[in-house]
Amino acid sequence: MELEFVIACIGVLPGVSGGGETRVERPYFDDVSPRNVSTVVGQSAVLRCRAKHIGNRTVSWMRKRDLHILTSHIFTYTGDARFSVLHPEPSDDWDLKIDYVQPRDAGVYECQINTEPKINMAVFLHVEAAAATIWGSQDVYVKKGSTISLTCSVNVHSSPPSSASVLWYHGNAVVDFDSPRGGISLETEKTEGGTTSKLLVTKAALTDSGNYTCVPNNAHPASVSVHVLNGEHPAAMQTSNRASSYLTSQLSCAAFTYLLSSMACR
Repeated sequence: MELEFVIACIGVLPGVSGGGETRVERPYFDDVSPRNVSTVVGQSAVLRCRAKHIGNRTVSWMRKRDLHILTSHIFTYTGDARFSVLHPEPSDDWDLKIDYVQPRDAGVYECQINTEPKINMAVFLHVEAAAATIWGSQDVYVKKGSTISLTCSVNVHSSPPSSASVLWYHGNAVVDFDSPRGGISLETEKTEGGTTSKLLVTKAALTDSGNYTCVPNNAHPASVSVHVLNGEHPAAMQTSNRASSYLTSQLSCAAFTYLLSSMACR
């Protein structure tokens, strides 16, 4: 009776059949990681690959565009030291890390397991240029005496974030926060997507009009044109234009009506 109970228990153990044969699970990719990865020039990128039940098999990374084997197991097979494998024991993770990403690194990478036949998982790396963006329109209109508020987002991080990481220019001159004019301040902070710099110019004067440029120390700059208006604002100007157009159309209609009536009289 006891022997029969032991045999029955063995028969239901995972990976063991009633005939005493061990069931070996085939390797596969635990496809929970993003297949599209985006990064910025100069930053690091991690392409994730989780391989399950590999046994004594090997996980490798290959660059698709030139079929170059970059890594195999924990070893790197390229002279480019920017590439490495992240494999914390005893995890199933075999992640490819690329430091100081360059535009040429964009493209498809394959995580491979040397089964027969070989299985692979493709990951696409998208590389963006490091650039600044100023929120809102490229033309900013403010009333004289109000506050000019310009916010610049940079899609890379500066470590640590500081006012020195982003400079602001008014025309060709760096904005001077210690000038006798006063009322100029800057707020710089690190965000999830990069760095944000906010320029505030209080009590705007007509001389504050002009081109303002956000210049990060590690990205392309961005510019806006600020117009300080004395009284009239763009909405009023657009209203005047609409009124003028309306008046023109009314006069045209009157002339056309007069012409028709003249022809009828003849």
